[in-house]
Amino acid sequence: MLQSVLNKAAATPVTREEILRKARTLVPKLAARSKLAEQLRCCPDETIADFTEMGLLRVCRPKRYGGYDLGYDVLCEMVQTLAQGCGSQAWVAMVLADNPLKFSAFELAAQDEVWGVNQEAKLAVAILPVVGRATPVQGGVRWSATHKFSSGIDHADWVICGGHVIRDEQPAEAVFALIPTSEIEIIDDWHVIGLAGSGTKSFKVKDVFVPAHRLLDKKLYETWQSPGTLFYTSPISKLPRGGVSAVSYTAVAVGVAQGFLENYLAWTAKKGLRAAEPGIQISAGLSAAEIEAAERMYLGAIRETMETLERGERVTAHMGRQGKRNACYAAQLAMSAVQRLFNAGGAGALFIDNPLQRQFRDVYAASAHHALDWEAAAAAYGRYRFGLDAPEKQAS
Repeated sequence: MLQSVLNKAAATPVTREEILRKARTLVPKLAARSKLAEQLRCCPDETIADFTEMGLLRVCRPKRYGGYDLGYDVLCEMVQTLAQGCGSQAWVAMVLADNPLKFSAFELAAQDEVWGVNQEAKLAVAILPVVGRATPVQGGVRWSATHKFSSGIDHADWVICGGHVIRDEQPAEAVFALIPTSEIEIIDDWHVIGLAGSGTKSFKVKDVFVPAHRLLDKKLYETWQSPGTLFYTSPISKLPRGGVSAVSYTAVAVGVAQGFLENYLAWTAKKGLRAAEPGIQISAGLSAAEIEAAERMYLGAIRETMETLERGERVTAHMGRQGKRNACYAAQLAMSAVQRLFNAGGAGALFIDNPLQRQFRDVYAASAHHALDWEAAAAAYGRYRFGLDAPEKQAS
């Protein structure tokens, strides 16, 4: 099975244009399923099947395992396109396409165990440290914890968990653990007002054995010394996590805002005289400008980063701070644009059968992700520009 996966990697390279063309064909389908996704509180099976069949979840996966090794900018453009149809389903596409980058840092033995057995295996994550104990045993650890906010977990075969190994009289060791979802208990607690269809649920792990090859030292991961990071050489495999990588969340917010704008224009135009009002026209113009500015701002940052990596150069601290700033501010622009148009829509935008109300809620939910905290990003950028960061921060 592994050899067939490796052979697939030698196939004709997939291009950015092909990925975006496929994503565009899905926009009306995702829009038609958006109400169902919200009712299910997870991504519909039909959508996951579409993502899989079209290869959209392979965008950043290593070529060694049948992936495309395309840039993070391509992933963002794909997600932004999908979000024009439905923010929730685009969010799931984003995490299921991004999580292979995290997994590619693990030992090859772990990657062989997953992609070598099932080339369509999907991974969810819950990487935030939790209050739990991973106890050392012969050959690995016993893992117990409750993890939160794992988008797409209903469709995942494996999950990457963040936590700590507790050793007697030694500092806790921060690690990531790879666990099959057959050994976890999903908690149906995703009852929310925005991105309801993302299925970002909690799950419980109770005394599960995790062999050593399925553990990843967090410190090695963050200092570019993890096994997979040292093995792979493609530009995307060297993308710093944190900082500019927050643009993937922005892609959802901007895509939802673009879909909102198109729906708003079509819906308002049907009202005849309403579209002829100067105030409505100005609102549309301002919001369209903000959405376009948001797109150019965040995509410009990630494209610059990918171009740097493609030249074999190091991403500088300035690029990291600026990229994070752009990602967060672009999300603010998307929210501002949608808020203005929603207010101009009047009471008619409030009805459940009007997609504007769902898109309004989704753009706020996407922008609420902790990675898009605008005040924190602005302060971090300002602190850096004033030279107040610690030396290790300045050089990161």
